[in-house]
Amino acid sequence: MLDPNALDGADAVVHLAGESIAGGRWTAARKARIRDSRVRGTALLARSMAARGRKPTVFISGSAIGFYGDRGGELLDEGSGQGRGFLADVCREWEAATRPAADAGIRVVNIRLGVVLSGRGGALSKMLPAFRLAAGGPIGTGRQHMSWIAVDDVVGAIQHLLRVETVVGPVNLVAPNPVTNAEFTRTLGRVLRRPTVLRVPAPVLRVVLGEMADELLLASTRVRPARLLDSSYRFRYPDLEATLRHVLGSG
Repeated sequence: MLDPNALDGADAVVHLAGESIAGGRWTAARKARIRDSRVRGTALLARSMAARGRKPTVFISGSAIGFYGDRGGELLDEGSGQGRGFLADVCREWEAATRPAADAGIRVVNIRLGVVLSGRGGALSKMLPAFRLAAGGPIGTGRQHMSWIAVDDVVGAIQHLLRVETVVGPVNLVAPNPVTNAEFTRTLGRVLRRPTVLRVPAPVLRVVLGEMADELLLASTRVRPARLLDSSYRFRYPDLEATLRHVLGSG
């Protein structure tokens, strides 16, 4: 439950909560938790803000580039349509759950996050043990695109979006230079000074992880941050190698 008084005096609300999508195999129960933690929580916040006498002026709510689904090499921006799959459906419902706030006149921004690179958790922390043991390598063919962003730019972009009053609706939070999984692998190996020759076959991933393998690890999503760039946001870390060196403290 949400205490409505917690919103008293709030000029802005930033909501990024949700069950981890990478915490285990996607059983029916886990998929329900992933969906409900995003959709129900967002809807509750949106309704609570809409009901306030003094409303926040802006609501920044999480979403993800999973909205676009597996799209190969197609270059996608915020005008691209929804893809197929569980994550795409969750993202559509997640964003739709903000509607009560928008209908009440609150500026709503749905930030579609890519792979966030941080030295303190997230996807990168799950990769590092294998790579540091020289057991990391491309996933599947390695040709699938990865749209990534430094955690510093996630924070910077949110601060930017709080200030720029003309931005409404979906905004891709990704760096302007997506890479293939093979390129990401080579770059991480170079930063860690480790070889990256042990490929992980797609069939093995599907046996171990099921549906999650196809949607999280093997899907190709090549995304451009069009609205961030158009609103004059300046990326602190647009280059992958510089980002990895920064977040890993490698120079």
